[in-house]
Amino acid sequence: MTPGKRNERPRLDDVARTAGVSVPTVSRVLNGKGGASQETREAVLAAMDSLGYERQSRTAGRSKGQIGVVVPDLVNPIFPAFAGAISALLAPNDYIPALCTLPGGGITEDEYVALLLDQGVSGIIFVCAAHSDGRASMERYRRLRGRVPFVLVNGARPEIDAPSVSNDDVTAIRTAVRHLVAQGHQRVGFATGPDRFIPSRRKLEGFRSALVQFLGEDDAAPHIATSMFTIEGGQSAADELIESGHTAIVCASDVMALGAVRAARTRGLRVPEDISVVGFDDSPLMAFTDPPLTTLRQNVPAMAEAAVHALVTELDGDRATRTEILFQSDLVVRGSTGAGPAVRTGPEPSGGATDPGGVRP
Repeated sequence: MTPGKRNERPRLDDVARTAGVSVPTVSRVLNGKGGASQETREAVLAAMDSLGYERQSRTAGRSKGQIGVVVPDLVNPIFPAFAGAISALLAPNDYIPALCTLPGGGITEDEYVALLLDQGVSGIIFVCAAHSDGRASMERYRRLRGRVPFVLVNGARPEIDAPSVSNDDVTAIRTAVRHLVAQGHQRVGFATGPDRFIPSRRKLEGFRSALVQFLGEDDAAPHIATSMFTIEGGQSAADELIESGHTAIVCASDVMALGAVRAARTRGLRVPEDISVVGFDDSPLMAFTDPPLTTLRQNVPAMAEAAVHALVTELDGDRATRTEILFQSDLVVRGSTGAGPAVRTGPEPSGGATDPGGVRP
């Protein structure tokens, strides 16, 4: 071999240098241990592939079992995003994800849980399932508690003995209203889904408090339109708000926001020149809509990591915290919001919600 020239396989320190992390971090990722974020994990795996680092095949039969991942549907893109992020984190912990979706008229959540238990599932992560419905009985979860550990995502229930992970919906909506008021909008409406759901109630709470602080509005009722969490629901709610003179609309989901844009265009209005629209979730492809959607980004990777960590902690025989873990949203400013008819010349309203800075991808 030529002196000074290396002719050997890549080592862990080569991978660490390429990924910009430490060698122990590479080792944790390689061995499927916790302590590394999904972003870091992906960077390390990409570095391994680019360097040709040979990863040992996982031993056949090494799986510790299945984990049920229950989501409402795969139509709203935020739910596949959660399912994908959770599934990607379960595999390194030697668990196999079992995805269960709840389409209208199909198999129920209780039936899915019964099937999972029959299959000997090790644990379950519920994303916006029955626990998020304020009118649903929680007895199903009380019965489940003694059989397998589980985690609740978006819809904390203090009366249920289980870890919970949620987006801070109250602060998120306040941030959106604050942004629109700073743009000069004095008539800001809120398009939301049924208030039986806990995330809806929290978003309403944030909207009401934002109206008081940023616009001096004590009565929020004229500024709220309730429909379904669908494109059609968003269009219907937006029609109502546009008809009553609102120049900006905050929507409780990205899907509803797309309906709001459709409502504006059906009336011959332009977005954002005539109507500004804000979505919620920053689900996949929202940067590529027409116009690109200003929205509140749920930190799906971090929330998924927290949910999986809590479940694995319980599966390892330890007790995860029962204090709800809240994650902040980023306001992602794109092309669907613009100046209102009463453009402000001063600084943004102060106090209350913290605007994370108008993140631009």
